[in-house]
Amino acid sequence: MPTPNYQFEKRKRDLAKKAAKDEKKARKKEKGSSGPQIIEHTQVIDDEETAEPSSASTTPAAAS
Repeated sequence: MPTPNYQFEKRKRDLAKKAAKDEKKARKKEKGSSGPQIIEHTQVIDDEETAEPSSASTTPAAAS
């Protein structure tokens, strides 16, 4: 009677376990993506718009 190849059997079990895990992960990802999505909006603030204008550049008529 031939001896059992335990490494082959273990590798087969591990591959089956990994495939099941990947399948479950894909199902969860698919289930999560179909639900409501939260989108975060970021506001970009330009330094030129928020900075206070200097008095010389905004009132050139006052200098003359």
